[in-house]
Amino acid sequence: MTPGLISKKVIADRLDLVERMIGEIESLPLSSFKEFMGDRRNLWTAESCLRRSIEALLDIGRHILAKGFAIGVSEYKEIALRLGELGILSPSEVELLKILAGYRNRLVHFYHEVGEEELFRICKDQLGDLRKMREAYIRWGKNHPEKMSERF
Repeated sequence: MTPGLISKKVIADRLDLVERMIGEIESLPLSSFKEFMGDRRNLWTAESCLRRSIEALLDIGRHILAKGFAIGVSEYKEIALRLGELGILSPSEVELLKILAGYRNRLVHFYHEVGEEELFRICKDQLGDLRKMREAYIRWGKNHPEKMSERF
């Protein structure tokens, strides 16, 4: 595999998905746990949107590594490490993406251990972490237009 250009459309589509999922979470009643749980569908919406946004952030990283640097990764946490090695993410962003990758794995594989209050607290207090990662990718893309392709 040889390095090539990163699809600007793929990146933009995933970044848009992250923003849409954050918006969906923010539209939920997050002022109190009681209000949040007043409609149990809020719990499932929150879980799905949170998981999908994390997966989109990881997909962006995998796409950058594969297309732009010809690096394949098999584990989500490795995406963060490799992006850090290449200087795409700062050390604090690497740590944050590793945490998000671990949480994605909990949501998918250990879903039975993720409590309702935990999910509520994350949606209420930590959506900024998703935006930080989104902004990190945007910043890198703007600083490296030579790595981006306009083609689909």
